[in-house]
Amino acid sequence: MKELLQDYYQLRKKTEEIRYNLTAMMAYAGSGHPGGSLSVLEVLTTLYYGGVMCCDGQNPLAGDRDRFVMSKGHASPALYVVLADLGYFPAAKLKEFDADDSMLPKHCNRLKTPGVEASTGALGQGFSMALGMALAGKMDGKQYDVYCVLGDGECQSGEVWEAAMAAAKYNLDNFKVIIDNNRLQIDGFTDDIMPLGDLKVKWEAFGFHTQECDGHDLKALRESFDRMNETKGCPHVLIADTVKGKGVSYMENEADWHSRKMTKAEGAAALKEIEQAYAAYGKDIDEKILFLKAEELAELKNA
Repeated sequence: MKELLQDYYQLRKKTEEIRYNLTAMMAYAGSGHPGGSLSVLEVLTTLYYGGVMCCDGQNPLAGDRDRFVMSKGHASPALYVVLADLGYFPAAKLKEFDADDSMLPKHCNRLKTPGVEASTGALGQGFSMALGMALAGKMDGKQYDVYCVLGDGECQSGEVWEAAMAAAKYNLDNFKVIIDNNRLQIDGFTDDIMPLGDLKVKWEAFGFHTQECDGHDLKALRESFDRMNETKGCPHVLIADTVKGKGVSYMENEADWHSRKMTKAEGAAALKEIEQAYAAYGKDIDEKILFLKAEELAELKNA
């Protein structure tokens, strides 16, 4: 297991390095769902590097591991980069994202990718599977927690609320849900497509210990997860207010970037912007690239 980054400066530095690799991977592949992958990054780095989850890339099937389910399975690129960085599989495999027969398909597949706990993409189903894992843990007397990321648009699925009722019925305080509340889905703003109303009030009515925070504030995220551990006897949900396409200005708050692939020029511009932002944390972000040779990265950046 890599050293936990509980210093928020170092955790932010790691987050930007993951953002750079994530953007490079999607640009190299000409594929992915950029908006929702970028919006959820701080949640992932807090969970995996911030001392929240118990996990080990060298022992991905350890019985006492915490489980993580990316129910919004189209955000797989963000999870893949984190898993590669933590040693779940060779980082060079990131070059094969969404290629034919790749171990890193466009949506999460537990049969192909070490560290992926559930095959997701059909929205709502990952949440139900995560609920089952949490219930199994309780029935078996295990101590692990189950973390699950939901998209806000995904909360329009009826299956989510059926599972939410079950989580409250069985008092699953080991079930910890994070909503990536970026307010956009593939066709536009969630309020225009199918309004969700007051999510905090809704989840509280379903019996969840409910919190809200800035989903890009690493300290606020960590403190929210700490409060989950302090509250017993009910499931938990954190509504993380995020920005779709976070960190790439031309993608931010644009529904088109839910699933649009970057042109070569757009990929180069995105990498340049992230590199400039990284200057506050380190000198050469190119040294942190996980999967490309120097000449391959240069070609991406100079397109």
